Amino acid sequence: MTNFDILTLFPKLCESAFSESILKKAQENLLIQVRCLNIRDWATDKHRVTDEPPYGGGPGMIMKPEPIFSAVEAIRNEKSYVILMAPGGRRFNQEIAIELSGREHLIFVCGHYEGIDHRVAEHLVDDGISIGDYVLTNGAIAAAVVVDAVARLIPGVLGEEESAKDESFSNKLLECPQYTRPSDFRGWRVPEVLLSGNHAMIRSWREERARERTSKRRPDLL
Repeated sequence: MTNFDILTLFPKLCESAFSESILKKAQENLLIQVRCLNIRDWATDKHRVTDEPPYGGGPGMIMKPEPIFSAVEAIRNEKSYVILMAPGGRRFNQEIAIELSGREHLIFVCGHYEGIDHRVAEHLVDDGISIGDYVLTNGAIAAAVVVDAVARLIPGVLGEEESAKDESFSNKLLECPQYTRPSDFRGWRVPEVLLSGNHAMIRSWREERARERTSKRRPDLL
């Protein structure tokens, strides 16, 4: 079983993402375990303070290192891989998702406010990941995206193992167009080749359409 631990100040932000559909079933089938843990539980002062103004001045608040170090050290083991969700991390893609799907225990440290004390990045985590060149209100949202992308690659999580092999980015191409019934909808007909029953022709058509779509929309992938 692969374990995912998300450390955040707002665990309810991501809990709902794992309580429905495929990832809920994966947890029930003991293929994965997802925990959304509150960093405040490791704060030791009376008011459970987790943030302070930045040294040197500036707007906003910075998350303190002590509760984060204590939280990670409490749940980490020899197989853990600790990831900081931050704008300065590696930009997340399918290759990284595949890489992380081979890990047994992933711990995600999620920021809030104006950021996290830099000593967390320097001395605690193994990796940093960003899901794009934009800023979110909370790193837990980004962590939920990464967990979803990684978990679905774990054997048994998807109903059909071929699903993950033929979708967008799995083979450096966008997925080909897909159709279902009715074959004629408002005068827009499904391509005849898909109705032919000729699997070799269908496979060739899909490969060609996938390459055409990628060339037009995401030439950087080719």
